[in-house]
Amino acid sequence: MIEVRYTKWGGKRHWRFLAEPLGSDEFGWWYGCPAGTSMRRGFEEPVVVDYEFIVLVPADGRWIASWNGPAHRHVAIYVDVTDRPVRANGLVEAVDLDLDVIRLRDGSVEMLDEDEFEEHQLLYGYPAEVIAEARRTADALFAMIEQRQEPFGEVGDAWLTRFTAERHP
Repeated sequence: MIEVRYTKWGGKRHWRFLAEPLGSDEFGWWYGCPAGTSMRRGFEEPVVVDYEFIVLVPADGRWIASWNGPAHRHVAIYVDVTDRPVRANGLVEAVDLDLDVIRLRDGSVEMLDEDEFEEHQLLYGYPAEVIAEARRTADALFAMIEQRQEPFGEVGDAWLTRFTAERHP
């Protein structure tokens, strides 16, 4: 198992959870989380999810993506815009830069937390280059997900299908 650990700018604790390494491909490293995975945000009480999901840490990019199993009724894909994720010593770490891009079960794509992104630019003092890169990344992800460009076409769904099939033979 590895730990996926997000912080906010300046090192403030954000989400963290354990995940099982599944393998890698040209898109990056894939991890699986069964239903019952405990996720903790900051110092809040843990939340136990009732659905399976997989996580992609990209080989190149400033984001981390999750594909939710069918038990998650509303969101199929959730992508956090981050700084460049770092993988080392059983840990994946990334700074969450607020913006998220999601694909809902009905196929529509949405950008989330733009207000939080604006607020945190001032609150945390994001450098101009971080702001510009986060916005470019979010816009590119939106287009990729909307157009179902890989890994947001069939690749992620195939990894999720394999992961869930192993748990429900």
